[in-house]
Amino acid sequence: MRDISVPALAAPLRSGGLADSVFDTAAHQPDFAQLARRDDHTPGDWQEVSAAEFRDEVMALARGLLADGIRPGTRVALMSRTRYEWTLFSYALWAIGGQLVPVYPTASAEQLRCILAGAKVTAIVVENEAQAMTVAEACDARATLRRLWQLDLDCVRRLTEEGTRLTEADVHRLRHAVSPGDIAAIVYTSGTTGRPRGCVITHANLAAGCDTLYAGWGGLLAAPGERPSLLAFLPFAHIYGLMVQVACLRGGVKLAHQPDVTSDELLPALASFRPTFLFAVPYVFEKICARARQAAEQAGRRRTFDAAMTVAVRYAEALAAEAQGTGRGPDPFLRARHALYDRLVYSRIRELLGGRVRTAVSGGSPLLRELGLLFAGAGITVYDGYGLTETSGAITVQPPGRVRFGTVGMPLPGSAVHLALDGEVWVRGAVVFAGYLDEDGAAESGLYDGWLATGDLGHLDEDGYLVITGRKKDIIITSNGKSVAPQGLEQRLCAHPLISQCVVVGDNRPYVTALITLDPEALEHWHHLREEPGGDSEAPTPEEQLQAEVRRAVARANASVSRAESIRAFRVLPGEFSQEAGLVTPSLKLRRAAIVRRYAAEIDALYAQGQREEPETRQDRRRWAAAGLYAR
Repeated sequence: MRDISVPALAAPLRSGGLADSVFDTAAHQPDFAQLARRDDHTPGDWQEVSAAEFRDEVMALARGLLADGIRPGTRVALMSRTRYEWTLFSYALWAIGGQLVPVYPTASAEQLRCILAGAKVTAIVVENEAQAMTVAEACDARATLRRLWQLDLDCVRRLTEEGTRLTEADVHRLRHAVSPGDIAAIVYTSGTTGRPRGCVITHANLAAGCDTLYAGWGGLLAAPGERPSLLAFLPFAHIYGLMVQVACLRGGVKLAHQPDVTSDELLPALASFRPTFLFAVPYVFEKICARARQAAEQAGRRRTFDAAMTVAVRYAEALAAEAQGTGRGPDPFLRARHALYDRLVYSRIRELLGGRVRTAVSGGSPLLRELGLLFAGAGITVYDGYGLTETSGAITVQPPGRVRFGTVGMPLPGSAVHLALDGEVWVRGAVVFAGYLDEDGAAESGLYDGWLATGDLGHLDEDGYLVITGRKKDIIITSNGKSVAPQGLEQRLCAHPLISQCVVVGDNRPYVTALITLDPEALEHWHHLREEPGGDSEAPTPEEQLQAEVRRAVARANASVSRAESIRAFRVLPGEFSQEAGLVTPSLKLRRAAIVRRYAAEIDALYAQGQREEPETRQDRRRWAAAGLYAR
């Protein structure tokens, strides 16, 4: 199968813009709990914000922006973590026809300089003085920046006071002039393979995806009788996070914000807010599983936990086979073991998310099949999806009630997928952007007769489910002419609790090798569990045990590919790839070319110590393995 399309499910936005939903909801349901904010006095408590209250705040801030010189078409950058004011500023800006330019709060001066100049940004909102200093460093002769507002200096209150000299009619006049085809946001790509590009996203683009998801998947957001609620922690500077915000405001889902995504901050927030649904990326699901495993280890129940995980995967596989007509479902013995572990283990995993989440969505990168099965077996069905900045978020998603693990689903209703002869995924639909921003700040098309070439490789199964196999630019071609897609191997390695990042290399080399980094928190926990007084002097040292653990992880990953595609040697690096070093994008994607350049010496050493394709003797294999150079 090379083509598939799905009929539209939701009507397109025919008039107005994104801000209209705020005013419409307030007019029809003024007391409706639209958002929730942390209680300043009791951090574990949340205060609801009604639709009328939020409408009034948006209106007041919109008047302030007008009074300070913002006009329709003005581009305003927003450099902040995921917080209430992000949502407030974006809707106030859309209410007067302004254009939002999201910026990651961790962006460097060079990255910010590129965005400010490329998008011709006139004003910017920052959180704190450190970000303000980054803005100052980024401004050069090309900068068009005229205003800077700082959240921790109470800029919302000051703008609101300034806006009192204007009337609400001034805002409504501009809001009614906004049309679906107007630009809502200029969202920059992550720039994994080059300079970030500004994607022109219209009000209609964002509305199409959000309305379609709510129309088709709205019933999954909460159990019957429960009010849907969501804790947003993904960065709103990423199109995925921005889509989540708009979907909540358009779909009537109570929205709360969590700025800090470290485990120590995110998990307590989930426990106190108790959302009914979860939007996340694979990394978050991996962290949740790792935290549950650590708790089990500390309680001396590691074997029970591992057995429960095995049962969860087998149980979910059996249910999936039954749904697809290829199996009879779980047998009575498996059902009994699953019921036992549900009380002992799975319920504890659900409690980490607040206890009410039964359905979630994963995006940003494909979710490993085994991880999806594990969560499904634990009582949380994860709907994996696929999209790009250019598609305003999702372009494919698992159909309701018909999840096929290991795929990213079928085209979003109203969209189509085509596979080119070389396997590249092409897409089109109402969610596909208006084009790229050119050097003069105007939009230039990146489309071919309405089709977007995504740069991703994949295939469609017999039922039209899309499987992403890698990035076209990431394909490794060894000196033997073998083409290797590194993504699958890297995902499998990173599924190990100790492994944080992995880059598979091998272009123009005789075989494939890997650079691996370890998760500092997991590593500390691993060492803590192995701290024993005294000990056998003949026993392996902790460093040798660690190398052995990583070797086993590499061997397990290798089992999923052919011998020619397997990792023959690896090097564990002393620290993680970081954004500060220019090796990771703000959305946590690896900059492969930069990593290969930075660690060229280490890569050369991997191959220099293995001129032969295989170590010839058992003694060589042991010596190489001890050095982390031999995987299997």
